[in-house]
Amino acid sequence: MKVDARLGLLGLARRARCTIDGEGQVLEALKRNQPTVVFLASDAGDNIQKKLHDKTHRADVLLIDEFDTDTLSKAIGKTNRKAVAIIDAGFVEALKKY
Repeated sequence: MKVDARLGLLGLARRARCTIDGEGQVLEALKRNQPTVVFLASDAGDNIQKKLHDKTHRADVLLIDEFDTDTLSKAIGKTNRKAVAIIDAGFVEALKKY
């Protein structure tokens, strides 16, 4: 099975300490207008999905919601993560190429 390059960059950003995870922290990063790419689990709850879709659309932030909870969690080496954001401008630009 081939790993998606975006998940590889997400894992690399995590190891470089350029990510935040959890719904509350991701929403705070969006409020502070940090450069972000938000990964949202496709199997997240309806409330979380609506909230993050609305906030990312308003802030003109790239939202990737193609991966499930297990895939996102495995990419960053944690368990049960529904939302992850990359807050480093270099990683954000690299992800936008995909």
